[in-house]
Amino acid sequence: MHDTSASAAATRPRSLTDPRVLIPLSLLALYVIWGSTYLGIRFALESYPPFLLAGIRFLGAGIALYGFLRWRGMAAPTPLQWRNATFTGLLLLGMGNGLVCFAEERVSSGIAAVAVASMPLFAALFTGMYGQWPNRRESIGLVIGFVGVIVLNLGSSLSGSRLGAIALLVAAMCWAFGSAWSRRRDMPQGPMNTAAQMLTASVALLLFGFLSGERLPAHPTMHATLALIYLAVFGSIVAFSAYLYVLKHARPALATSYAYVNPPVAVLLGILLAGEQLGPYDLLGMAVILGGLVVITLAKQRR
Repeated sequence: MHDTSASAAATRPRSLTDPRVLIPLSLLALYVIWGSTYLGIRFALESYPPFLLAGIRFLGAGIALYGFLRWRGMAAPTPLQWRNATFTGLLLLGMGNGLVCFAEERVSSGIAAVAVASMPLFAALFTGMYGQWPNRRESIGLVIGFVGVIVLNLGSSLSGSRLGAIALLVAAMCWAFGSAWSRRRDMPQGPMNTAAQMLTASVALLLFGFLSGERLPAHPTMHATLALIYLAVFGSIVAFSAYLYVLKHARPALATSYAYVNPPVAVLLGILLAGEQLGPYDLLGMAVILGGLVVITLAKQRR
C-alpha cells in the first residue's frame, strides 16, 4: 500500500522560500551578476573615483533596502547586531569591494576577477582559526592555488601594477576573513543583514574617499551613471543578499563556489565589451588558481 501523503508531498510544487529552490537561484545570481560587476566597476570608474563610487553604490542600495524592510515591518537590528554588521561590512564591502574598485583603475576587470578568485584559498586558512584546519588534500589545493597567484603576478597585467596586485590580494583576504568571522556571530536576520552592512560600509567608504581627496564628478557620463545604478541594484541588493543567504544555509565551499565562475564570466565580458586582453601568464594563473579551488572543494566534500 502506497503512502499517499508522502507521494503528494513529493509531487507538490516547491515554494519559492524553499532552500532547495533559493540556493540554486542565489548561486545563479552570484555566478552571473558578480561576474559582470567587475566590468560594471570599470565603466563606472570612467567618471567616479573608486572609494566614492563604492560608497555611493552601497549608500543608495542600503537606504533603499533598509527603508523597504522597515516599511514591511521587519525589526531593526539590535545594538549587538549593528556592531557585528559594521565589522563585517567594513571587511566585505569597505575593504573587499573598495580595494577592488581602487585596483581596477590600474588593472583590467578580468584580471581583477581572477586575482579575487584567490578568496576561497584564504577562506580555507581562516577557518583554521576556528579549529577547522585544512587536511592534507586541502593543503595540496592551497599550495596549488597560491602557486597560481604567483604565476598571475608574473604576467604583465599585475606585474605592471604592484599596488593594484597588493590591493586585490588584501581585498580577497578581507572578504575571506569577514565571511568566516560572521558565520559565528549574531547578525541581523535575512536581507536586513545586507542593508545594515551596506549602510555602515558606505559611511566608512565615503569618509575615506573624501578625506583622501576624492571628489564627485561635476558632469558624469550617462554610461558611468548607468553602470553605478546597475552595481547598486543588482550587484549590491540582489547578489549580495544572495551571497549572505547561501553563506548561512549552505556549506562554505558551496557559498564560495562563485569564485570558480566569476573569473571566466568577467574575462569573457571584458574581451567582448571592453576589448580587454589576457596574456599567457594571466590565463595560466587563472587555470592554476581554479585548479587549486577544485582540489579544495573535492577534499571538503570527501571529508
